[in-house]
Amino acid sequence: MTTPQPPVAKKVPTERTHHGDTFVDNYEWLREKESPEVVAHLTAENEYTAAVTADQEELRNRIFEEIRNRTEETDLSVPARKKGWWYYTRTEEGRQYAIHCRTAARDTGDLAADWTPPSVLPRVPVEGEQILIDGNAEAEGKPFFSLGGLAVTEDGHLLAYSEDNAGDERFTLRIKDLRTGDLLPDSIPNVFYSLAFSPDGNRVFYTVVDDSWRPYQVKAHTLGTPVEDDVVIYQEDDIAMWTGFDLSADRRQLLIGISSSEYSEYRVLDFDDPADTVRVLIPRSERILYEAEPLTVDGRRQYLLTHNHGALNSMLSLVAEEEFAKPLADQHWQTVIAHDDTVRVNGAAVTRTHVLVSVRKDTTERVQILPLEGLGTPAQAPAVEPAFDEELYTANLANAEFDSPIIRLSYTSFLTPPRVYDYVLSTGDLELRKQTPVKGGYRSEDYVAEREWATAADGTRIPLSVIRRADLRRDGSNPALVYAYGSYEVSMDPGFNVARLSLLDRGVVYVVAHIRGGGEMGRAWYDDGKKLNKKNTFTDFVDATDWVAASGWADPDRIAAMGGSAGGLLMGAIANLAPEKYRAIVAQVPFVDALTSILDPDLPLSALEWEEWGNPITDPEVYRYMKEYTPYENIRAVDYPKIAAVTSFNDTRVLYVEPAKWVAQLRETSTGSEPIVLKIEMDGGHGGASGRYEAWKDRAWDYAFILSALGARDLLPAAAREDAA
Repeated sequence: MTTPQPPVAKKVPTERTHHGDTFVDNYEWLREKESPEVVAHLTAENEYTAAVTADQEELRNRIFEEIRNRTEETDLSVPARKKGWWYYTRTEEGRQYAIHCRTAARDTGDLAADWTPPSVLPRVPVEGEQILIDGNAEAEGKPFFSLGGLAVTEDGHLLAYSEDNAGDERFTLRIKDLRTGDLLPDSIPNVFYSLAFSPDGNRVFYTVVDDSWRPYQVKAHTLGTPVEDDVVIYQEDDIAMWTGFDLSADRRQLLIGISSSEYSEYRVLDFDDPADTVRVLIPRSERILYEAEPLTVDGRRQYLLTHNHGALNSMLSLVAEEEFAKPLADQHWQTVIAHDDTVRVNGAAVTRTHVLVSVRKDTTERVQILPLEGLGTPAQAPAVEPAFDEELYTANLANAEFDSPIIRLSYTSFLTPPRVYDYVLSTGDLELRKQTPVKGGYRSEDYVAEREWATAADGTRIPLSVIRRADLRRDGSNPALVYAYGSYEVSMDPGFNVARLSLLDRGVVYVVAHIRGGGEMGRAWYDDGKKLNKKNTFTDFVDATDWVAASGWADPDRIAAMGGSAGGLLMGAIANLAPEKYRAIVAQVPFVDALTSILDPDLPLSALEWEEWGNPITDPEVYRYMKEYTPYENIRAVDYPKIAAVTSFNDTRVLYVEPAKWVAQLRETSTGSEPIVLKIEMDGGHGGASGRYEAWKDRAWDYAFILSALGARDLLPAAAREDAA
């Protein structure tokens, strides 16, 4: 049998010189996306990958069927009330996309009757159902389909939605009359995610990206007028700042947020101002990172600020509107939630009667609830926090309409499928509305999720979440997979994953490493893993791997690693640091050529990365530091393990060229014999192919690659019996 041979990319030396340092890049020519030669090379890469992994096809099919057999394919979300309607989504067996629907609500004056969601059951028609958008119908005949945003007018008559048919996150905005089902002639190309109607329904607000894919304009389109006449409400010219918007909870203002990860600025537009004047709250020159939510307390317009002014982990303050006209030092801010070194305040939302605060404590995200009465005064009531009985869980605010007497909470853990709760603000009652069904005889007691701690070389304790089957023996023989992200203060929170069961039931010990650069342990945890501290992210992962190898749960020779996007950069870095510790590495949409990208501010989103990694264009120390760890520049002549780089041709966040170059250089330099493959989705974006079944196939591909490398293709006997039952 002939061993498949990888395609060999030609070498075209390109010199890149910065700060007196010259780097010769042989594979930069792969950036020419329109080149037939590049497309031919990528096609050859897919063919090689298919040949190398052909023996995994049966396993991929089994994993796909396991995911499918555990998933209630015909299902409905719990309806959420907005004004006079209950909104929900449903899925149907055999169909790729969600169907967005609504049915009329009623107002009888009875709290329980009016705010109890209608009973919606799979395969049972919903009385009065109106389909807003059927993703399956919209996607028909298109290579890719993704919804960007949905918005409904306050009167419920019009729907604005945006769709992407290429995977490049450039959407076309359309407007549908829900009374007739007809599309209005208004059609706006090249919009970004945010969408909102003005309260009167006459205008729709949207964002536009610049040539580097940075959202920089907030525009308003008046229905029935030419798109060329759309008004720029705000334009941000600083290439390192990201712009977005939302409506205030009481629908009185448009809130424009301009931010980096280190400071921000809010600008507000009053909808009753015919001049559309945009006012600044706290200017960015104060270098405060904050979010603002307006509210009226005792007839006085105020703002609830989540901010880091003298508060590393952020705090919550109440500020009267007129205070912002004063210099910052003269402003009076009332404390709502004081700073705490052990509690990260993430943000706040408001209803007419309560403030709802998202906090993180002991790595866990949770919700705290405060009445507006007495807010920011000595009469303020203590915060109430709904209690749950698991150690490792995630509780989020899912929905809170301004006039609603209830709020919607979502809850999940590594072992508990997503639950939806309604919390009654007046009584504190917590009512379970739904737990996502898991078919196939799933029992949470068959699995264990535990918190463990690894120790970094500098003595820092790194939290780990270790998930495994309860019947595994601690005899040092089990395969393990270590997963992490570790950037942008993003936390890898506990959450249920049906696909992960296919790993656990094959004896894999699944470890989430909550490494520095993420947000699990507060703002300092993030700061210790960014810019000139970024190497901590990579060494933490290796130290976490060492804990796994020594824990007794895993065979040190059967450990794999996986991560995506910035977590893919992590995969490239640990492959260079400690290739001998891993049997296989899966790098999903990996940011492995980070220095090349960040050195070119014209590339998509490049300038926005300076706040995370530093600016290597202007700072020679940042350049030197980055060049010491970026994966592409640090490939060594060592035996690399099996590596799969998974990417998409139309990804705008991490361009396909990064993993393509990385794979070519790895193959050239590696002294080992293990295959290094590139799998590229030619019609996908940053999240891969569109459609839930395609997403399941992508996950099955990744897991089959890992399980094959770990010698763990077969279900454990107990799991096989449960599966058969």
